[in-house]
Amino acid sequence: MTEHLDVVIVGAGISGISAAWHLQNRCPNKSYAILESRENLGGTWDLFKYPGIRSDSDMFTLGFRFKPWRSAHSIAEGPDIWNYINEAAVESGIDKHIRYRHRVVAADWSDADNQWTVTVDNNGTQEQITASFVFACSGYYNYEKGYAPEFPGADEFTGTVVHPQHWPEDLDYTGKKIVVIGSGATAVTLIPALANSGAGHVTMLQRSPTYIGALPLVDPVAVQANRFLPQKAAHFVNRWKAIGFSTFQYQLARAFPQYMRKTLMTMAKHRLPEGYDVQKHFGPRYNPWDERLCLAPNGDLFKTIRDGKADVVTDTIKTFTKNGILLDSGQELEADIIITATGLNMQLLGGATLLRNGEPIDLPKAMTYKGLMFSGVPNAAVTFGYTNASWTLKADLVSEFVCRVLNYMDAHGFDRVEPQHPGSAIKEEPFMDFSPGYFRRAMDELPRSGSEAPWRLKQNYLLDLRLIRHGRVDEESLKFSKHRAPVNA
Repeated sequence: MTEHLDVVIVGAGISGISAAWHLQNRCPNKSYAILESRENLGGTWDLFKYPGIRSDSDMFTLGFRFKPWRSAHSIAEGPDIWNYINEAAVESGIDKHIRYRHRVVAADWSDADNQWTVTVDNNGTQEQITASFVFACSGYYNYEKGYAPEFPGADEFTGTVVHPQHWPEDLDYTGKKIVVIGSGATAVTLIPALANSGAGHVTMLQRSPTYIGALPLVDPVAVQANRFLPQKAAHFVNRWKAIGFSTFQYQLARAFPQYMRKTLMTMAKHRLPEGYDVQKHFGPRYNPWDERLCLAPNGDLFKTIRDGKADVVTDTIKTFTKNGILLDSGQELEADIIITATGLNMQLLGGATLLRNGEPIDLPKAMTYKGLMFSGVPNAAVTFGYTNASWTLKADLVSEFVCRVLNYMDAHGFDRVEPQHPGSAIKEEPFMDFSPGYFRRAMDELPRSGSEAPWRLKQNYLLDLRLIRHGRVDEESLKFSKHRAPVNA
């Protein structure tokens, strides 16, 4: 017989481990499995192997609410983050519920059977599992392929071209001239790491600048809290100090964009060589937080530029050449290695096809409920973290809400929950007020948001505490109902 589970969790990264921990803690009688397409847990923090890989959020909030981040380092390196996630899974026995190399191909909801049939590719063999509830925790980008635009003349280049998402472990860049295309978080991380570990010279080639803020690598408040307070109290202080700071600076940036722009530009100017063209290379055309703000721990990128180990070129590419890149300005950048830090391809639900009664669900016509469920999709939730703060803050809230819904259903005899599209009563809006390239490229494939709660994504943790953690489960936008039990339960 086909195996039946109460909950299928898709993905064993931060979101999936959060989902499993809360499920075990709040719904201990629920059976579940985590289906992970890759060979290891950790998601992003197992996939990316490029030099310097690190968090782009503080670890006091990127860490779980239920497991303190004990170090005073607010920004952590990739291996340390993976160890933390793995430790959380092992400590709670979550690792025993993970099924590796299980890629979810499709999930089909049956109204007649009142359950999901999840089709899984298990090392080339297709299997099916039925589930009462599906919890998608696979992130929002394609793990198989990063975004790599076609560059004219790429075949002419005689050196090595690397995308950071597929970093070769045996790449020797000692003494090499490197051009990094891009100015996002990956490039800002890579450049100091390469320049300070043997590269000959590194150039960041950007079409347009990105806002970059410098923060201390070691949080002075955390140092004192960890030293003088009990562990739980220190965790509370460190976490809420980080939440308060990130919320304040985001709201300040949105309310007074010119003030925040001037602050960031001044911060960069003080860390760069005298006379450096800060406006050209670090003064974006957009307002702060229209796109994600990049972090440079201890201003490491600026220091690398000041020390002459790296430089920034703001220009557009005309063509790759045999020896490097020819720019539209006529300048040619020589390179032994070109790194295309050009970003991600968005992919909801890990690329799985979502169906209802055998018919594909048209997600762009759906509306997001509290940013975690879709109208017209029963017994399912998705974790989509914050873009202006730590991903995990939202992941933990989503996990809590799913458990509240499951417990409410059990307490009242319901076995189906489905957000009801508000129709013309609510104005439709884009999925999120966020404008980086990977969002713009995928906008037509994403569900819609609404102009009012609970259909609007506010990207504000403090407001979401009220809406998600403390908001009523039994409100009119959610339809709870009773149907017949799954046939093979």
